[in-house]
Amino acid sequence: MPVITAKDVKVPANVSPAAREQYVENFLRITRGTGRLALFAGDQKIEHLNEDFYGPDIPLDDADPEHLFKVATAGRPGCLAAQLGMIAHYGPDYPDVNYLVKLNSKSHLVKTSQKDPASLCMNTVDDVLDVKEASGINVVGIGYTIYTGSEFEGDMLTEAAQVIHEAHMNGLLAVVWNYPRGKAVTNEKDANLIAGAAGVALCLGADFVKVNYPKGEPSRAEALKQAVLAAGRCGLIVSGGSSVDVRKFLQDLYDQIHISGARGNATGRNIHQKSFDEAVRMCQAINSITLGDKDVDFALRVYQGEETFELDTGY
Repeated sequence: MPVITAKDVKVPANVSPAAREQYVENFLRITRGTGRLALFAGDQKIEHLNEDFYGPDIPLDDADPEHLFKVATAGRPGCLAAQLGMIAHYGPDYPDVNYLVKLNSKSHLVKTSQKDPASLCMNTVDDVLDVKEASGINVVGIGYTIYTGSEFEGDMLTEAAQVIHEAHMNGLLAVVWNYPRGKAVTNEKDANLIAGAAGVALCLGADFVKVNYPKGEPSRAEALKQAVLAAGRCGLIVSGGSSVDVRKFLQDLYDQIHISGARGNATGRNIHQKSFDEAVRMCQAINSITLGDKDVDFALRVYQGEETFELDTGY
């Protein structure tokens, strides 16, 4: 199991001296003292509207937004990423969760064929700090999506750079979602393009960058190595995508970390599109690989309820 302490955390130079201890504490909290990030993505209520939460193959548990908070409390991922409004509604009732506030979002209704994607801030870092101070909600960072290749990328790059700087000045971490997308992008899963997106996040000062799993030969895990190298000190985590076979999903997670060198994963639908008990077991199975360095067979037994996994780093 990877374990880090405060002295192992590299603090960016744009973290104010007064906020350095808070940044280190937030880094240890969000990575559960391992240096790796198991991010539970709950931002799809805007991104994908209700398609991800209600339907014939989705348990009714997922129709209730509170499902996300219940699963995050019991499953103990590194953080739950969601918009500030939803966190403000439910966060006070779930104080043990580490929250990552997604500052920008857009729906999927306007397709790239109609208009290149643009997603700008709905809230500011000051808004996040106000809610954190007023409520005591455990906000450890902010998130921001960029669509590199969009004709509007300049607006998003500028805004992302500003909110990352403001977050760091206040001891918060910053996670960038970077998805190459727009009419100029012919292959969103190109390994070289995804590596470029990872490097962009580093240049913006992000602490972690969330990218899609690229296509590539001889394997996707080998293709992802380029992006891990390009990200440098910005930890690369991989988007989980739509729900797939559990063993395949867990194997991909293992390969991303142990072959590609990724520093974690960001999982939404593969966790929350399940009943409460199953979603918690899935969350813990992911934790066992990402945070505990367990193998796929062990993680599968956790998911099936035949094993348990508890992290003993103190976070």
